[in-house]
Amino acid sequence: MLFSRIVIAQNIDIIPLPKSFVKNNGTFQLNGNTIIGMNDNSLLPQANYLQNELQKSQGIAIAVDPDEGKAQIDFKLIKTDQVEGAYTLKIDAGKITITAEDSKGVFYGIVSLLQMIRNQPTATAINLQACEITDAPRYQWRGFMLDESRHFFGKDKVKQLLNWMAFYKMNKFHWHLTDDDGWRLEIKKYPRLTAVGAIGNHTDSLAPAKYYTQDDIREIVAYAQDRFITVIPEVDMPGHATAANKAYPEFSGGSIPKYENYTFDPANEKTYQYLTDILREINGMFPAHMIHLGGDEVALGIQAWAGRPDITAMLAKDKFTELSDLEHYFFRRIADTAISLGNKVLCWDEAAETDMPPAKTIVFWWRQNFPSQLQLSLQKKYDAVLCPRLPLYLDFVQDKNHVSGRRWNGKFFNSLTEIYNFPDRQLPGDELQSNQILGIQANLWTETVGSAKRLDFMIFPRMAALAESAWTNQASKNEDSFNERLKANFALYDKDGIYYYNPFNPSAHPEAIDFMPRIIKPARRDKHHRHGVATHHHKGKGSTAEGGVKKHRSKKHQS
Repeated sequence: MLFSRIVIAQNIDIIPLPKSFVKNNGTFQLNGNTIIGMNDNSLLPQANYLQNELQKSQGIAIAVDPDEGKAQIDFKLIKTDQVEGAYTLKIDAGKITITAEDSKGVFYGIVSLLQMIRNQPTATAINLQACEITDAPRYQWRGFMLDESRHFFGKDKVKQLLNWMAFYKMNKFHWHLTDDDGWRLEIKKYPRLTAVGAIGNHTDSLAPAKYYTQDDIREIVAYAQDRFITVIPEVDMPGHATAANKAYPEFSGGSIPKYENYTFDPANEKTYQYLTDILREINGMFPAHMIHLGGDEVALGIQAWAGRPDITAMLAKDKFTELSDLEHYFFRRIADTAISLGNKVLCWDEAAETDMPPAKTIVFWWRQNFPSQLQLSLQKKYDAVLCPRLPLYLDFVQDKNHVSGRRWNGKFFNSLTEIYNFPDRQLPGDELQSNQILGIQANLWTETVGSAKRLDFMIFPRMAALAESAWTNQASKNEDSFNERLKANFALYDKDGIYYYNPFNPSAHPEAIDFMPRIIKPARRDKHHRHGVATHHHKGKGSTAEGGVKKHRSKKHQS
């Protein structure tokens, strides 16, 4: 508590909490006469960013002049031995100096400065407390995933989310663009993917086609790059392919009840050329050199392969004993294609069972009830991103009184405090010390999210807790301090039109509900859902009282 009181008294209203903060004597006055300068012209984009943000948020117009001698706000690139993204921000009575080894570090110093400014009352002149901040991120992967297959939100909303990711120093935007409910990405060689595959969403199969053009994608990617956010596309395969197969049924792996045209056909050679063509176009839109290929929940629809003559022949030819062998063959082959195009392959933790090149593979551990999948990934020398359902799935409710959204075993949900205290309270120290753990990510699946209002409600303020868990070392974290700093952000949410959950006053913003849950009687639930909740992934049909989304079970995903 002593640390918390000190932080609050010194007015360090910055999220995530910096590594070190020292208050000095005096104040710096920011006004229309302030000039931004730099010791390296490569920092001009960052200078322009600060200039634009000050004009937009505070109405203060300041000048940018590459002549460092004129600067009252000075950006400096210097050689250091600190981690990527580290910076020092020093505020004196006559000058503000941001120092880093790279432009990314300078940008994060700017973000901290902007947080200090934006938490002041709007005025033509703003007084900033003299201080020195030394800071560096705990993890280099600080991610957020948005599912737009199930419900589509559009370019303006995505840009607003990118703005808030930048505000909280988050740097990876994982964009789930294809799945059963809709294909949201223009592929020029295969126009039916959007003309047909983009029709409908999770709650309305006849909704007009909504998707991003390639120009839209490039615009958003550039917008993110200006904020040092890497955009990573996900194109799900070989399962969760229903929308694609609706457009091009000749590449479908067949149907079984409840899973129609769920997979791509692994025995059709033309399937691989089709997917290669798609990956080539995607590669041209996303310079991240990373493509997420999904690889999850294939077991839900794999029985559609059983007994098909071409599948049977392939099993015999390649001496495969199980359909899962063919699944792994498919994923390796597509991964090889993505790698040949210069990418790392990202995948959900089921794909850890596939033999992939460790230097080119990143596994996303999502099944918290299968810690063995994380252990397997680390044993195979795969890099890993931690995104377990508990506590990092934002489609789970965040308050015990909320009714729309998922719960685990009917009772566990993902509160602000659970996210804030991840990963140190959940994972053993030896795993956390592994340099193969790249960082953490929260995922928002949108079965129960159909409006911007509910989207905001499920993300904010949990994104702030996620950001501090990803950036701030465990020894420096303090939840009481975080809560006080978070309250200062609520006025900024209000100003930006964000409809957020207020954990300190839940009645301030009642739960935003887009689709009322369908209540299932306990007797029926116990019969069909032995553990009170589906234990497989983020994708399913219908709704339940426990979680808003009814998941079809399979042996592979039973807890």
